[in-house]
Amino acid sequence: MKNKIKEKMLKGEKTLGTFHVMGSAAAVECLGYAGLDYVVVDSEHGPFDVESVQTYIRAAKLAGITPLVRVKDGHRNSILKMLDVGAMGLIIPNVQSVKDVKDIIKYGKYFPIGERGIAPTSGSSFWYTDYASQGLGHYFEVSNNETLIIPQCETLGCLESIDEIVGLNGVDGIFVGPFDLSTALGKPGQFGAAEVKEAIKKILDACKKAGKFAFIFAGTEPDIQKDFEMGFDSVAYSMDAIVLTEAFKKIIANTK
Repeated sequence: MKNKIKEKMLKGEKTLGTFHVMGSAAAVECLGYAGLDYVVVDSEHGPFDVESVQTYIRAAKLAGITPLVRVKDGHRNSILKMLDVGAMGLIIPNVQSVKDVKDIIKYGKYFPIGERGIAPTSGSSFWYTDYASQGLGHYFEVSNNETLIIPQCETLGCLESIDEIVGLNGVDGIFVGPFDLSTALGKPGQFGAAEVKEAIKKILDACKKAGKFAFIFAGTEPDIQKDFEMGFDSVAYSMDAIVLTEAFKKIIANTK
């Protein structure tokens, strides 16, 4: 079990991904063949539940792209089941407090960091993989190291407590959700507003100080490079449905 994007970012390299909302294993495969580092299967805004997500995770692993999942909430079953079907990391939305994050760690990390439930599942090849067949201690250690727990900072509560949140053992990084964050600040979609820019910098600085990974969503191609230059370790660019639609709109405009 090796988390390729974690390994890459630990070397100081940037990673690029996108959100999957199309509901197609073939689409997930193609994202891997395109050379993206990771795909985020969106079960918060997308219609997917565990069985379909399992299929997309398998497709991602087949195509060599790291599968992450944005879970629908921070409840135990939402976290446990997505990890059990093989997610290499979770983005958890709507975090409001330090307590929320402590619960997320409890559900998403094994002993001694958390209290994740134990069972042989498809995510660990039903314990037939090498790392899972060397005793529970080794299995726990590898799983905890290689599975990313990434709270999403998009609420005022999370923003106000960001320094404490990123300092928690079990938090691997923070994902900045700029649309909801800007709305929470009373500036919906106004990413150039001083309040929004200051909030994003506050989150980024907190991640750097704590030695945790900083992720952010980018809605345009120029924003990708801007976010990397700002210091983010990873950018999730748009979503597959929008990229596909825009690609064909461009083709149509150029051929008619």
